[in-house]
Amino acid sequence: MDRRSFTLGTLGLAAGLAAPLPVFSQPRAYTGPNVILVRFGGGVRRAETIDEAATWAPFLRHSLAPRGTFIPDLRIDKLEGVNTSHAEGTLNLLTGRYLAYRELSAVSDRLEPTEPTLFEYLRRAYDIPSHQVLLINGEDRPQEEFFTFGAGDHFGIEFRSEMLSLHRYKLYRTAMQLAEGKLPEDQLLKVQEERATLLTQDPRGSTPDPSPEVTAFWARWRQGFGDSGFKNPRGDRLLTELSVRAMADLKPRLMMVNYQDPDYVHWGNASHYTRAIAIIDEGLQRLVAAADADPFYRDNTIFVITPDCGRDTNPLAELPFQHHFNSRSAHETWAVIFGPGIGKGTVDTPVDQSAIAPTIAAAMGFAADRAEGAAIEGAFL
Repeated sequence: MDRRSFTLGTLGLAAGLAAPLPVFSQPRAYTGPNVILVRFGGGVRRAETIDEAATWAPFLRHSLAPRGTFIPDLRIDKLEGVNTSHAEGTLNLLTGRYLAYRELSAVSDRLEPTEPTLFEYLRRAYDIPSHQVLLINGEDRPQEEFFTFGAGDHFGIEFRSEMLSLHRYKLYRTAMQLAEGKLPEDQLLKVQEERATLLTQDPRGSTPDPSPEVTAFWARWRQGFGDSGFKNPRGDRLLTELSVRAMADLKPRLMMVNYQDPDYVHWGNASHYTRAIAIIDEGLQRLVAAADADPFYRDNTIFVITPDCGRDTNPLAELPFQHHFNSRSAHETWAVIFGPGIGKGTVDTPVDQSAIAPTIAAAMGFAADRAEGAAIEGAFL
């Protein structure tokens, strides 16, 4: 069965593998719904997330899934070269294509999109400033700092999203510390070395300066949490804090939250995995509560919640929670979509992961022309 047999309709969107990019008119004002895309990341199995009786994410399964379209059988296609891992799965979600990336370095797992991302499609179609298109990234996955725009014959850096992450905060903090010059000389030297190391994280050498709005966001963050790194939350709780503050201060129209902590199961302790799922579920409660309480988001925000990849279920393995062996269960994920204009009910046939990006595009009123998938039929009223 190929990936197109998984997809449930087109809603009039192009789905050709090499469809040319359209010629756009002047970007227009955006009046559609906000979208919050939550990568329930770090690779999770259906058993611990969407199984009604065994879930470690009860808010997701029992409160959010009934609010909209529940897709219990979302699949990553078993194409040659497709890796069921975090960066790759995230780019599948952002581009609607498989293998739409290239390696930035031969000695690391840093990938760069080679096809347009949702951020680029949206900002090319609409007059939306960069600080209202955000990617919230975790401190332990610096390779995902490069997903804000891609290479190739498409839109690029001009239509990037902005990034909120500890890495970006440290770039801000070190720049401020050096400009202020208040530290003793030996500490300033350490800050210089830290900043030089941070700048080497982008092999492209093209990390753009943050907008004035994001710079002001970091100034408020620094005022509240300081320079030590000991006061701010860590792990996926940090991503929730960044996201909720961004919603209040920056009012993003499209925001992707890259939760990641279930991947700590690679350390060998199954409780790292299940506890991390529960922490993401707690984060979802905060995100949804923030949207429901804010007039900017209330009744005008679509949530799309889906994993980057699945995990193994082999009961004979010493740690049956891997995802690098191309097993069937590593290709099996799910999705929950709810908000204005989204239908309610369970999709009872398989859907391909490449359908997520075109579905978001359809909801926001633009076409993801280079996506391989098509928008999910039945997801809309």
